[in-house]
Amino acid sequence: MDQENMSATLTVAAPAARVCAVLADPTTHAAIDGTGWVQAAVDRAPLTEVGQIFRMDMYHSNHPDGGYKTANKVQVLDPPHAIGWLTGTEKDDGQLEFGGWLWRYDLTPLGPSATEVTLTYDWSAVPQSIREYLQFPPFGPDHLTNSLHHLAELVSGR
Repeated sequence: MDQENMSATLTVAAPAARVCAVLADPTTHAAIDGTGWVQAAVDRAPLTEVGQIFRMDMYHSNHPDGGYKTANKVQVLDPPHAIGWLTGTEKDDGQLEFGGWLWRYDLTPLGPSATEVTLTYDWSAVPQSIREYLQFPPFGPDHLTNSLHHLAELVSGR
C-alpha cells in the first residue's frame, strides 16, 4: 500500500464478462462489500455508461446519522476490462458532491473461466478539507481482499 491508494488482486473462477456484469449490478454491492456499511441499492439499474449516477443506502456507526446515502458516479466503464466509480453525496437541493475517492476494478481474462480481478481504492484526489474530518483509508488492506473473496463467491454461484 502506498500513501494515496491500496489494491488487492484475486483470481476468480468465472469469465470476465460474468464478473463485470456482477460489478455493474448495484444490487450486488452490499454482498461484495461484506462490512455492513453498504446496505442496499437505491438505484437498481445496471451501470451502463460513464457519468451514470447510482445511489446506495449506507450505515456506519461513526456517521452522525448512522444511516446515510451515497451518490456514486461511474468514472470508468470498459466491459469486461474495467469498472470504477467516485463516491459522494447528494445535497438537499439535488447537487452532487464527490469527495475524491475512487473504487476501481480491473479485470484480466485468464481463459474462458478465470479472471484476475484487481480492486483499487484511490483517495489521492481527496481535498485537505475532507481529510481534516475523515481518515483515509477508512479500513485496512484486508477489506479489499475480503471484498474480492465475496465477489468470487457471488460469480461462482456459491
